[in-house]
Amino acid sequence: MQRVYLDHNATTPITSAAKQAMIDAMERCGNPSSVHSEGRAAKAVVERARAQVAAAFGADGADIVFTSGSTEGAALAMAGRELHGAPIEHDAVRAWSVEDLSVAADGRVAVSQPEATTLQLANSETGVVQTLPEGLALTDATQAFGKMPVAFNWMGATMALISAHKLGGPKGVGALVMKRGTDIPAQIRGGGQEMGLRSGTENVIGIAGFGAAAEAAAAALADGVWQRVEKLRDLMEDALVAGASDTIFVGKTATRLPNTSCFAAPGWKGETQVMQMDLSGFAISAGSACSSGKVKSSAVLTAMGFDQTTAQSAIRVSLGPDTTETDVLRFAEVWCAKQKKHRARVA
Repeated sequence: MQRVYLDHNATTPITSAAKQAMIDAMERCGNPSSVHSEGRAAKAVVERARAQVAAAFGADGADIVFTSGSTEGAALAMAGRELHGAPIEHDAVRAWSVEDLSVAADGRVAVSQPEATTLQLANSETGVVQTLPEGLALTDATQAFGKMPVAFNWMGATMALISAHKLGGPKGVGALVMKRGTDIPAQIRGGGQEMGLRSGTENVIGIAGFGAAAEAAAAALADGVWQRVEKLRDLMEDALVAGASDTIFVGKTATRLPNTSCFAAPGWKGETQVMQMDLSGFAISAGSACSSGKVKSSAVLTAMGFDQTTAQSAIRVSLGPDTTETDVLRFAEVWCAKQKKHRARVA
């Protein structure tokens, strides 16, 4: 059976550019904090990657602090702050925010105090894209970076979270991006690496992969790769409607990431759908990967006003640059056939 990977919002395959950059970085034995030639060579790898990420994220002139990922970045940015947030945020952000913002039926959030608010740029489950207000304290741009045009210097936020493995880089490396001069306390103290905000010897190999992946992602975006993916996503949704007209799509009336489709067949548990489609050769998810396996309703969908049955029956399909028309049409055919069998069993 040839498997089809349709869970790119959970993690992406590593690009060839990132792999090669990581292999090359393995040859640099020095510690980036050492002053000898080997250390300076390793430091150069880190700084080149920092420049690549800055260019791809439109963050020239901003401070980029490399972290182990967006979860650590959220802790670094939010510890000691009281930022308002909404239930649609990733759990890493929800863990630190005051959750008192309401969510509209289309998944969008209105902000009245941007300087004291965190608001994601795009949702990992629904793909819904937010309009960020000027002066926003923090945005989680993890899902948006690499899939849609993004420029930190123009988005109006003071800080942003990004992660390598969402755009073709390795797992375990990310960054907190900040306007220069932003005052935040260090959470990991020690040798003073990363401008004194994240001590510990840098993950040179992972950072090298992040930089190369960010550069490649920016080039793919400019080449129109995600416009092609969006057409495939829409083709898949049309096929789902044709084969199962009672399918409920989430966030379809709002602007969405080009690769993301969240939909539900009420009464057919999302976890069951994931297992059945996995056995048929398709990798999908029932929400955020960090929350998968937990038998509960999606906090994102319930915040949008969906009832418990629908919220527990939603799945997410997220396409990638290598997804083909055959992939999405075969998925729709198999899913619709299984949905009909489910309907027949419960009728």
